[in-house]
Amino acid sequence: MIKPKQNIAFIKQEIEKIYSRDVDVKVNLGRNKIARYKGTLTGVYPSLFKITPKDDNFLGKTTYAYAEILCGNVKLKLTEPKPENSN
Repeated sequence: MIKPKQNIAFIKQEIEKIYSRDVDVKVNLGRNKIARYKGTLTGVYPSLFKITPKDDNFLGKTTYAYAEILCGNVKLKLTEPKPENSN
């Protein structure tokens, strides 16, 4: 049996660390369909987390269970802030 490198508690702690930060979201919808969008992590709850999309026209799902990250169906990446020019 292969032991997973992560567990739900670890994933939840990592999500709580990036609360209210901007993220890039990649969601595997199955059958080679992938949805990508930018948003802000606006809610962290005991069994799920919520991302508010930057695009007002986005009609997809915005709440995800921690298990979806564990399974690889949802991937989050922090959006790096743009460096300011100091001229």
